[in-house]
Formats: sequence, structure tokens, C-alpha cells
Amino acid sequence: MTHERIPPASAPVDERGGGDADRARDRRDRGDREVSDRARDAADADREDGRSERAKREPMTVRPLRDRRYVVETEGGTYVVALDAGTCSCPDHEIRGERCKHLRRVAIEVTEGRLPAPDERVGVCAVCGVETFVPFAASGPRLCARHGFERGDAVSDRETGELLVVTRVTDRRADEYRTDEGRAIEAYPTNAAYGAHEPVVEAVYAESLGPAHGIDDARRYGFPASRLVPVDVDREE
Repeated sequence: MTHERIPPASAPVDERGGGDADRARDRRDRGDREVSDRARDAADADREDGRSERAKREPMTVRPLRDRRYVVETEGGTYVVALDAGTCSCPDHEIRGERCKHLRRVAIEVTEGRLPAPDERVGVCAVCGVETFVPFAASGPRLCARHGFERGDAVSDRETGELLVVTRVTDRRADEYRTDEGRAIEAYPTNAAYGAHEPVVEAVYAESLGPAHGIDDARRYGFPASRLVPVDVDREE
């Protein structure tokens, strides 16, 4: 007697316990997730790029405040940015937690040197009057990059032509700084042509330096800032 062959109830199962249909479904699910992740990343990148572009091109007025924050005025409203804390009072940041266009605009302005950083403030050069950025807590007269000096700079005395080496720029004015004689720097006749409001620069004469005498060992002298000029700059500038 013969019997009809009974077909199997399901497809063969491999050793891992999944059939061909299950494996296909898993591959499809993984593919869908990867596509979804890529789409989400692309959307996030587009939003980031959009905010960066708006930060660059949209009309905004940005001003530093006295408490190290910045006020950003736009057509849509006025907001306060704390760059060092990474916060802004706009809804895009406060509600959605995004790094908004206002934060980005302030960062751009600071990076490109149009605004002081949070640890700086706007000051005025005592020699030329141009605005310059100075340390936030700095006091006394300040110098811009063009008229400033660094320790170790070689300079020439405009009055005598002698070569000196800068030891430091003080925060005291020429009418405040007193020499060992008790006289203010601005009181010396040779300093009459220079501003009493200028910071005093301390320097040592190059001829007093040698193998056994560095700039910390030689006697220091004080000069109004504009009396000294870097040796590689024309004295008439």
C-alpha cells in the first residue's frame, strides 16, 4: 500500500533557528533602520547648515554688554547671548535646546575680531585713540597692537636714538609713575612732547646687558609709551 507524501508544515529551519523568510525580514529591517539613520543625520546636518547660513547673512546688530554677555537685535526680536555658557534667550535655544543662529553670529563676530571675547572688553589705545580689546578686569591706560610692546622687544628712544630692551608695560600713567627721585615721568623735560596719560614702559639700555647681566639685572628706566619705537619701524611713523 502506498501513501501520499505529506508536504512539510514549514520551511526547513537552520541551526540558528531562523528560516529564509526571517533572515530576509531581518535584513530588510536593518536596511530600513540604516536608511532612517542616514536620513536623520542628513536632516540634522541640513538644519545645522541652515542655522550657520542664517547666522552669516541675516541682518543682526550685536553689542557687548558690561556683564560679558551680548545683546543681539534682529527683525524677529532682541535676545541675550552668553557665549561662554553657550546660552541664548531665544525660543530656538530655550525651548528646543538648539545652538541657534544668534549664538553662532556672536561666535563669528568674536572669531573675526569684530567683538571682544567674553573675557575681554573694549578699551581705547592711549597713544592713537583707536578702540582695542583689553582684558575684562584690566585697569589703567592700554595700548593697541600697533603701539604695544612685549617683554624682550628691542626699541629705540626717539629722543636719543639709543637702543633699549623692554622689560614690561605698566598700568600706570606717565603723570602717576614716580621714579627713584620721586618725580613723575611726565615731569622730565625730555618727556614734554609725549602724553601724560600714556602708560609707562619700563626698559633697560642694551649696552648694560651682557653674558652676566640679563634684563632682570640691569637698571630699569621708565618712558611714556610713544617715546619708544620698535627698532625696525621708521621713527617718523
